[in-house]
Amino acid sequence: MNYFSSDFKLGILGGGQLGKMMLTDTRKFDIQTYVLDPSDEAPCKVGSNKFFQGDLMDFDTVYNFGKQVDVLTFEIELVNLEALEKLEAEGIKVYPSPKTLRQIQNKGKQKDFYAANSIPTADYKRFENLAALKEAVANGEFTYPFIWKSTEGGYDGNGVKVIRNEQSFDGMPNVQCIAEVMIPFKNELAVIVARNPSGEIKTYPVVEMEFHPEANQVEYVICPARINDAVADNARAIALKVSEHFNHVGLLAVEMFQTEDDQILVNEVAPRPHNSGHYSIEASYTSQFEQHIRAILDLPLGNTDSKAAGIMVNLVGAEGFSGNVIYENIEKILGKDGVTPHIYGKKQTRPFRKMGHVTIVNQDIAEARKIAEEVKNTIRVIA
Repeated sequence: MNYFSSDFKLGILGGGQLGKMMLTDTRKFDIQTYVLDPSDEAPCKVGSNKFFQGDLMDFDTVYNFGKQVDVLTFEIELVNLEALEKLEAEGIKVYPSPKTLRQIQNKGKQKDFYAANSIPTADYKRFENLAALKEAVANGEFTYPFIWKSTEGGYDGNGVKVIRNEQSFDGMPNVQCIAEVMIPFKNELAVIVARNPSGEIKTYPVVEMEFHPEANQVEYVICPARINDAVADNARAIALKVSEHFNHVGLLAVEMFQTEDDQILVNEVAPRPHNSGHYSIEASYTSQFEQHIRAILDLPLGNTDSKAAGIMVNLVGAEGFSGNVIYENIEKILGKDGVTPHIYGKKQTRPFRKMGHVTIVNQDIAEARKIAEEVKNTIRVIA
C-alpha cells in the first residue's frame, strides 16, 4: 500500500501529547491522519488532517470514526474495545490489536497474564472492591505496607497508592483493585520493544527512571541506564519475552524493577509510545514516535541505537498554580547546549499535570545528568 502523499488514512484514538509527537512524523512522511479526542482543545487538533471531537469510550463514536480510516492506532488505552473488535472483524487494521489491549487494559488481567506466562512480577492478589481488600488485611492476608492499584482508569500516578496503615484507606474509591507486595528495589527501569506485523522486532536501550516522591510521576528518564551489562541484557531479554507473549504490533513499553539482588520484575506495560521513550526524539537514530508509525504500517524498523546519552525532564504544573500556563525561565534553558524543550500545547496548567518535557543530550551521561538538574531547577510551569 502507498502510505505517502496518497489517499491512505491513519486514525489515532486520543489527541494528547503522545499523538501530537506522533503527528510530527506523519507530517514528515506526508501521511494523512485523522484524530479523535474528547477535548476541543486537544494538542493534536492543530497537526492532524482531520480532527473529531468525541468520547473514546462510546461504541458508536469510536466505530464510526474507525470506518473512515485504513489503519487505526491509539495513544491511550482507555478506548472502547468492542468497537475496535468490530472494526477489526470488518477489515480495518487495528494496531495494537484489541486482543492485546484487552489483556493490558485491566491491570488485574495484566498481572494474571504475567503469572500465566511465567513472567517475573511482584506477588499480588486481586479484589473486587475496597471492602474485600480491607477484610483480607484484617485477616492477615496482606501486611502493611503494600501497593494498592485500581485495575482500571489509572494514569500518571493516579490509581496507585502506598498503603502504610488503616488510615491510608481514607477517601479511597470502592473499585476493583489489586494489592501488590512492596518490592525493595535499586532502580525502576524500562525497555521499549518495537514489532511490526511481519515479525521484525527491536528493543531500545534500557532506561532508568527517577520518580517524584509525592506525585508518583517520572521526573527524569536516563538513557542508558546506569546499570551493568548483565542486568541490562536480562532486562531486554525479559522485555522481549513479554512482547512475544502479548504478540503486539507497534510499541510496547515494559516497566520493570531491578531488585536489591539484581533480579528483574515486570511492573506493567503500555502498548503505545511512552514517557520513558521521549529522550529518543533527540538522542536516538529513530525516535519512538517514528518507530511506532513504521511498525504499525509494516515498514522496516529503524535503528534503535542512541547517538548520545539522553535524559528527559518532565515539565509538570507546579504546586499551587492553576490557570493559563506560563513557562517561567524557558529562555534560560534555551541558552544551554544540547537542551530541547517540547511544549505539549495544553493551555491550562494545574499541579502535576504533564505540560511538556525537556531533553538533554551529551556524550557524557554524568554531564547530561548535571545539566538536567539545572534545567529542573530553572524552568517552572506556573499560571
